[in-house]
Amino acid sequence: MDRQKMMAMAERVYRDIAGAMATGLGYLGAQSGLFTAMSGRGPMTLDEVVAASGLVARYVEEWLKGMVAAGYLDYDADAHTFTLPDEHAFLLSSEGTDHYMSGMFGMPPPLLAQAPRLLRAMREGGGVPFGDFAPECRQAIDVMNRGNYAARLVDYWIAQLPATCATLTAGGRVLDVGCGHGHAAIALAKGFPASEIVGVDPDAASIAEARAAAAAAGVTVKFVHATLDAIPLAPRFDLITVCDSLHDLPDPLAVLTQIRARLADTGALFVIELKVSDRLEENRHPIATMFYGFSMFHCLTQSLAHDGAGLGACLGPTKTLALFEQAGFSRADVLTIKSPTNLFYVARP
Repeated sequence: MDRQKMMAMAERVYRDIAGAMATGLGYLGAQSGLFTAMSGRGPMTLDEVVAASGLVARYVEEWLKGMVAAGYLDYDADAHTFTLPDEHAFLLSSEGTDHYMSGMFGMPPPLLAQAPRLLRAMREGGGVPFGDFAPECRQAIDVMNRGNYAARLVDYWIAQLPATCATLTAGGRVLDVGCGHGHAAIALAKGFPASEIVGVDPDAASIAEARAAAAAAGVTVKFVHATLDAIPLAPRFDLITVCDSLHDLPDPLAVLTQIRARLADTGALFVIELKVSDRLEENRHPIATMFYGFSMFHCLTQSLAHDGAGLGACLGPTKTLALFEQAGFSRADVLTIKSPTNLFYVARP
């Protein structure tokens, strides 16, 4: 055996377990308000962090030390102070923005909680349906995406489709398939107030959240608790969106076929999927590793729970474009939108 290779593997295991623990600490920092309490405050003593957060001192102390070890906080050994650098706060305590990253800390706890069931499914088949994940999972998905939808969906992403934007500005029809908590549909309602916006999702809890969110935002969106086949074939839609959920579907090809039947002749299907390469050897990096984990523990298993296609989250562009072709779309393209995490597609009927 190559001893150096073995030692490198041991170091990788330590690093990965450390990453899991840092994720847990990050989750506590976001949920408890510690990141917010330290944001913009400069160097702080333990007592100052405790006073600012209102939390139990001994837990705060251990959290601070762990975050220093993980590189999230700076530490002055002479002054015994802890600092959340502004550059870190920009990402960790900026909920609602398009650069907020702490929402991702919310995903591993409810996903890993399903590990025993997933292990059983690996041996016996089946999977874990979406409704069996803890509510915190839905909340984490919402928090991860909400700021991006608010800041980018209309003004940057959909703006790449100028003819569609013109139609919706004048007053068209939009359908968001798999709308979840509704924030994509809400962003579309704000961006195109003259248009009719509809969101559809089979998860009752998500639809309830979406309706409450639309009311709070002061916009009108029709949220439908159903699968797509409950949406009438006419009148047709000028834009249909599927945001980061196509790969979750038990029968994505059937859904795409149903979408095509509901699109106007000049309409567009806009799809967001995770950014991975078709070539596995090009996916050896942290973002792809995270995506494969999300896929294994959430996306893949919820599809297989319904004896579905089990595409998984890491389709890549070739397989995604092939789905559009199989569903009968006349043309599908990858849009040239910059993003470290997503690929954007437009398909025409």
